[in-house]
Amino acid sequence: MPLFQYRALQSDGTIAEGRVEAGGRQEAFRQIEGRGLRPISLAERANGKPEAQIASTAAPGLWKSGKVTGRMLENFTRLLSSLLAAGVPLSRALVILHKEATAPAAKEKWKEIHDLVIDGMSLADAMAKSPETFPRVYVAMVQAGETGGFLDLVLAQIADFQAREKELRAKVLTALLYPSILLVLALGVLVFLLVFFIPRFQAIFSGFGAALPLLTQVIVTISHVVRAYGLYVALGLGLGAYLVRTWLTSEQGRRTWERWILQAPVIGPLLAQFAMARFCRMLGTLLGAGVPLINGLNVARKSIGNQILVDAVSNSIERVKEGDALGPSLSDCKELFTGSVLEMVSVAEESGRLDQELVRLANVTEADLDRQLKTAVAFAEPLMLFFIAAFIGTIFIGMVIPIFTIQDYIK
Repeated sequence: MPLFQYRALQSDGTIAEGRVEAGGRQEAFRQIEGRGLRPISLAERANGKPEAQIASTAAPGLWKSGKVTGRMLENFTRLLSSLLAAGVPLSRALVILHKEATAPAAKEKWKEIHDLVIDGMSLADAMAKSPETFPRVYVAMVQAGETGGFLDLVLAQIADFQAREKELRAKVLTALLYPSILLVLALGVLVFLLVFFIPRFQAIFSGFGAALPLLTQVIVTISHVVRAYGLYVALGLGLGAYLVRTWLTSEQGRRTWERWILQAPVIGPLLAQFAMARFCRMLGTLLGAGVPLINGLNVARKSIGNQILVDAVSNSIERVKEGDALGPSLSDCKELFTGSVLEMVSVAEESGRLDQELVRLANVTEADLDRQLKTAVAFAEPLMLFFIAAFIGTIFIGMVIPIFTIQDYIK
């Protein structure tokens, strides 16, 4: 029978440590509580070694499995929301999800979350220990649900967000599939021309003593660079991509990139609208559940995602703490809130229906975002086809112009 080592609180407030033999964690917890103790942590032992030591002495990579996919996470989120809404306790719901998981990666991750929650950790804190599976926004929304006591509702919203993002990603990929295939084929033809055809073409013109047009000279120069330094160019591009990726993972690089994205002509306003809708929905839901405004603001700002916008909202929260109204305080976040939105927030705050107005603003903004994104996806395919046609046409013109002038040199 497994041996469990525990740390628990005694009735006088002191910490007690000991061991119990039990068939599982649940039975171990019942035995500890039967002794009048409140468990703090519980670790399984085998052959006198703690579980952590057993894991470290195992063969490297033996128990490692694949990554939890987006589909697995969405199913987990939606099922957990349904179970909680049906009145199933959180620990039991996590056990059910762990047993029903078929993928080894999901089974292992859900068990890890369950064990952390059983040990007394909140669900949000347990998820925060696995940032590769649960994004920061996901954890912030779960924390909001736990804070307001409506975790099932928040999980349902997260599942809807995930389904919407997946649908949007599928639409974008479908729209870009055909142009991407054409682009790959165009690049293949270009490499063939640069490496095999253009050098022979240049030799013919050199024999006639012909002067190549400027566009053709540029193409010939690129051909020479590809043939002579193609490997070094490829290595340089790979190194550059690695350095850029490393820079983006740093704090300064991430902030700079997020600032550039917000200033982009089309993408920036869309991202700001999406962040504003998510912030309003989260804050409105929290206020509707009775969470104080300051606490709701502190939780809702984490759902924004963009650190530049999070910093701007943080400055507004400081003004609210000093006694200012919410509407005027948010006026510092010009990237997020327009004048009309701030006016509606101010009026709703004065009339005592701020929570309802924030949720309504989120619904209206998300509906408008859906229309804009559908339009953007519809324009993406022809725009990409236009650039590919212009690219191939330029190469074609650069090769055809000398053919029309070669007759002059022959005469």
